[in-house]
Parts: sequence; structure tokens; C-alpha cells
Amino acid sequence: MRAFVGITDYDWFKTLSAIPNIDEVNFWQPSGSTRFRALDPGELFLFKLHSPLNFIVGGGLFAYSNIIPVNLAWDAFGEKNGAHSLAEMRRLIENLRPVGASSRPDYQIGCILLEQPFFFSQSDWIRVPSDWSPNIVRGKGYDLSTEVGLRLWNEVHKRLQMTNISNPDVPAVADGIRRYGEPTLIIPRLGQGTFRIMVTDAYQRRCAVTRERTLPALEAVHIRRYNDSGPHDVRNGLLLRSDIHKLFDTGYVTISSDYHFEVSRRIKEEFENGRDYYALHGKPIQLPGSKSYWPDSNYVSWHNENIFRD
Repeated sequence: MRAFVGITDYDWFKTLSAIPNIDEVNFWQPSGSTRFRALDPGELFLFKLHSPLNFIVGGGLFAYSNIIPVNLAWDAFGEKNGAHSLAEMRRLIENLRPVGASSRPDYQIGCILLEQPFFFSQSDWIRVPSDWSPNIVRGKGYDLSTEVGLRLWNEVHKRLQMTNISNPDVPAVADGIRRYGEPTLIIPRLGQGTFRIMVTDAYQRRCAVTRERTLPALEAVHIRRYNDSGPHDVRNGLLLRSDIHKLFDTGYVTISSDYHFEVSRRIKEEFENGRDYYALHGKPIQLPGSKSYWPDSNYVSWHNENIFRD
């Protein structure tokens, strides 16, 4: 198992650590040129403050990374980006962007999406490992089976066990490690923002029904509603144009068990309209490239039986 120590700003850390019961964070990278690939989902990502504060101050479980428009990052995560407004977030990013970077209004940034974040009080901050170099700009990876890596993990583990952390999910990170064994992966539970980004990417940033690709008009949809025990799971998601999302949530459209779009007769009966939607009836939806992300049949059946107005 690996860990990665990423360098961040104290204000980012302070803003996020003040949010009660925070379940996810976006560790953004200003350049938007390279996708983070140093970890697998469930591995540990740690926060190290800029020098001269050479301390590790918290972390989280890595879930996903990609390069996305800054406006989408704000819409998905809000203050969990470590800023109080989109304008503030843009100022922070633009102060760090390289000379000559794109000046278009909705420029791309790198996003490292972390679940079950934890933040240490100052008395529990961890000094950087002995092999840390002051020349490191973005961060450094560690193999937790090596002497230096395991020592780092033990310091993190000890604080997770001893510190009274408000997020009840965080102790599970530590509990996944046997006292005399090697660190093991913990499957991260996705938050709403990470769900939205992963569903958007799984469907290649196109509506599953219409193939519309105007990103502000697209929304990540829970097939089984979140309020009805539907999880933030890509297999419980669809990417739909906003009007079709509303019809899906209110039961006027659904998808069949064989992944075709179905439109209820109720639209015509109740609104004397719906021609554009009936033209889509019976068409196969566009599925994610990875079959592991296809809608789960149990969630589809739930929507058919509990929401759809047949």
C-alpha cells in the first residue's frame, strides 16, 4: 500500500478543518495539465503545509482524480474546495497558475478527490519524514512497507486512534490496519461531489439519453434516490440533461432493465404535450465504457417500481 504527501496552503487547511462533519474535499491543482495517478482508490493522501511549516496536518482516502472546469469543481464541492466562494477559489488558483496558462473563464484545473478527510490539531502535527527534500514542489509518494513509509503511517495511525475527531468515519481508516500487519486498502465511501464528478466522467460528459454535451446543462442523477437509501455510487447514477433529470425524478421517464429509455403516457395525458420526449422513447441509452459503471439492475428496478408513472 502507498501514501502520498501533497503540499497545500495553510488557509486551505484552515478553511476545510473548520467545516463540521466534512465528508469529502477537493485537493485541487492549479495548472490542470497533468492528472494525478500516484494512488489507487482507498490509499492514503496526506496534507503537508508549505514551508516553513514542514508538518503533515491531516489527510483523507483517495477516491478519484481528473482535470475538470473550475466552475464544475465549484458546483460539485463548494466550500469543500477550501474557499468560501467561487471568486475566492479563482483568486487562489490564478495566483498559482503558470505564466501563459489559459485565461478562458472556465479553465481546467486538476482535482484530487478525497473522502473521509481528517485534520489534526496543531499539537498533533507530524514532522515531515527524514527523507523529505525542500525542493519538492507538489508532493512525494511513500511505500508504506518501507521503513520510512511505515514510520509515517504509524505516526498517522496513532493520531487517528488517540485524537477525538468529529467525523465518525475517520476511525475506520485506522481500524483497517492490523497492529502488527501492513496497511490495507479501505474502500472510500463517496460524497455527493465525488459522485457527481465520477458520474459525469463515466458518461463521457454527455447526456445518456440525448448525447447533449453542454456541461452546465448536465446533471448527475441518483437512480434510487439518495433520500430513499440510494448510495453515492456510480452504478446508481446517470448523467442526464436537466429537463430529463426532472422528468426522471418525478417519474415521467425511466430506463428499462435492458437500458432503453422509456417515456410515460402520463406526459401526454396530463400536459397534452411531450412530442420531443416521445421521439426518444425506446432508444438505448449510452452506457459508460467500463461495464463496472453500468447502472445496477437493483437500482433500475427500484425506480421502475417506485417512481415511474406507468
